[in-house]
Amino acid sequence: MFIQISKSQFLFRDKLAPVFIKPLDSMLSIAFTQSPSMDLFIVLVICLSCLILFSLWNASYGKGKLPPGPTPLPVVGNILQLNTKNISKSISMLGKDYGPVFTVYFGMKPTVVLHGYKAVKEALIDRGEEFSDRGHFPVIEKITQGSGIVFSNGKKWKHTRRFSLMVLRNMGMGKKTIEDRIQEEALCLVELLRKTNASPCDPTSILACVPCNVICSVIFQTHFDYSDQKFQNFIKYFHENFEILSTPWIQLYNAVPLLHYLPGCHKDFFKNFAHQKEFILGEIKEHQETLDINNPRDFIDYFLIKMEKEKHNKESEFTIDNLVITILDLFGAGTDTMSTTMRYGLLLLLKHPEITAKVQEEIDHVIGRHRSPCMQDRSCMPYTDAVVHEIQRYIDLTPTILPHAVTQDVQFREFLIPKGTNILIHLSSILHDEKEFPNPDQFDPGHFLDESGNFKKSDYFIPFSAGKRICAGESLARMELFLILTSILQNFTLKPLVDPKDIDVTPISNGLNSIPPFYELCFIPV
Repeated sequence: MFIQISKSQFLFRDKLAPVFIKPLDSMLSIAFTQSPSMDLFIVLVICLSCLILFSLWNASYGKGKLPPGPTPLPVVGNILQLNTKNISKSISMLGKDYGPVFTVYFGMKPTVVLHGYKAVKEALIDRGEEFSDRGHFPVIEKITQGSGIVFSNGKKWKHTRRFSLMVLRNMGMGKKTIEDRIQEEALCLVELLRKTNASPCDPTSILACVPCNVICSVIFQTHFDYSDQKFQNFIKYFHENFEILSTPWIQLYNAVPLLHYLPGCHKDFFKNFAHQKEFILGEIKEHQETLDINNPRDFIDYFLIKMEKEKHNKESEFTIDNLVITILDLFGAGTDTMSTTMRYGLLLLLKHPEITAKVQEEIDHVIGRHRSPCMQDRSCMPYTDAVVHEIQRYIDLTPTILPHAVTQDVQFREFLIPKGTNILIHLSSILHDEKEFPNPDQFDPGHFLDESGNFKKSDYFIPFSAGKRICAGESLARMELFLILTSILQNFTLKPLVDPKDIDVTPISNGLNSIPPFYELCFIPV
């Protein structure tokens, strides 16, 4: 059968890049001239390659008219053609070749990339509902099973998100009550930093305690002592998983999920999740034993009460499994993302002592030394506000954010994107836009200041994404960044262990997240 196939039957090759058709033509020519005893394995490989290439062509040209992009390899797609240590840079280079809308293959499934402010705004804001689904991310889907806020879709996502936002508002999110909690944690942080006695220290675990404890107060109504080993282990699992998600291995795992059965760092990821789940289930059990349905204390109580009300509804989204994943989503979004931003921010301030000095001068002028910073101070501190914004812009914490997906067949510009297609939002192309932010690769608070030194807003500042899937904890994160950084700089001088000129601020990994290099510093009391 195979030898009788004519090459004319592969006319679809005109739709594919010659770089892959030529090798196939060569293999076919060899096959046609070999004896019938030709190695069966080679024949099967050729047949499989043809089927895969045909399926890719069919997906691109049969169901819809996808945007152009680099031609994928069989099975792995374009993953081997990308720099997995810096996916964002590879996406930027492809954007120059293919424009603001193009297609890449992570594995055998196409992903449409939106590059630049106009394309992202058109999709996430102007047509937000059509681009509101969560795309495939196999390593996390393995543990969430479609539950929670971040990786759910449809009715479950809408109901869980709406309920969670309502409870968070009841618990003081975005209000004075949550600000008071952040201030209390900031004071605890300052005392902990004083105990370092100006000795060199790694700020990683110290900085993670504050945002984690703030969320603990909302979820568990609990404040953990910073030395509590159970609390530190809980933080450690988030930190390790945050870094694992940025490794090249996870990029490859997501492209080829069959790698699940091989050794790799994904095993550590799942093991850490199991420990986190055990911790959460223990807290839920304690809440179930002491629950007062007329007096909810925290997020878990509100959720358990909702479960009780819907216990006869077999289709209810309010289950223990959904509660566990929702809690982990809230911690995951607000703990290591925030602590990594602050850790990266301190590194940038060590690198630029002249900027740090200006912030401290503004703190002395507006706040002084004898009271804690509050959110009302921010409007009187344009330079500090600009520095906080510039930290988020410059570090580009989530260069490509988690994938979206289209909820239906979508006609987007001149392309037809089939329902369920993954959509990759390239935030780097917006936060580092050369026209909006001159010299975008330089750390410059002037990007957010006008000629008179007043704070200047920018529509391009979207580190929390935009549209229907915007980070639910944005207001909390903004509070934490301002209050914690000003509290540190109000009480300490940051002393690097090397000359500031020798400090390297290049991320050690730039996959899903930008991971800053390891460093130590001294907190000198003022």
